[in-house]
Amino acid sequence: MAKKRSSGKLKVGTRVGVKAGTTVPEFPDVVCGGWTGAIDNLIGKSKPDPKYVIEWDEATIEAMPADYISKCEESNLFYRMACFSRDDLDVLSDE
Repeated sequence: MAKKRSSGKLKVGTRVGVKAGTTVPEFPDVVCGGWTGAIDNLIGKSKPDPKYVIEWDEATIEAMPADYISKCEESNLFYRMACFSRDDLDVLSDE
């Protein structure tokens, strides 16, 4: 998959990958660089820097560390999604 450089707000449905070295906001010890999915929702749509709710794709879910899934379940968080700023994401393309 090729990466596209893009600035500005992203749309719901856009396929994205997390940039290398990025950690899960709720768990700073879990590095999620390279995880991929699609934007499911935006938080703060009217703000200049909204947060993006990413729903992970099946390949990412299958490769997730079991301890991450356990941490999410213990904290009542849905491991199939996470929220990131625009700077943490690369737009993916199937081109």
